[in-house]
Amino acid sequence: QVHVVESGGGLVQPGGSLRLSCVVSGTPFKFLAMGWFRQAPGKQRELVASITTDEYTNYAEFSKGRFTISRDNVKNTVYLQMNSLKPEDTGVYYCNAIPLGNRSWGQGTQVTVSS
Repeated sequence: QVHVVESGGGLVQPGGSLRLSCVVSGTPFKFLAMGWFRQAPGKQRELVASITTDEYTNYAEFSKGRFTISRDNVKNTVYLQMNSLKPEDTGVYYCNAIPLGNRSWGQGTQVTVSS
């Protein structure tokens, strides 16, 4: 059972930055591939970025060049550094172990990009 707690969201102006954190417990973190997902109002949840146990990363087209996913196996934490934020990045951001299977979700962290 993987338990996640996301944090770091907030209100930011277009062009600004945020760093999201996700603390993982319940399963040895170093054995988990992790992903960040987001869900905008009225839209389906989508993958933002992922990182393997060997720290290989993959990004959705919309996040390439602006977002960076990383992990700290000592702190059992996965991060998402988001730069050059746009209003369309607004949504609730979630992390989870991947593949998702039937895993449950955390509460997420709200990101709002607005002037």
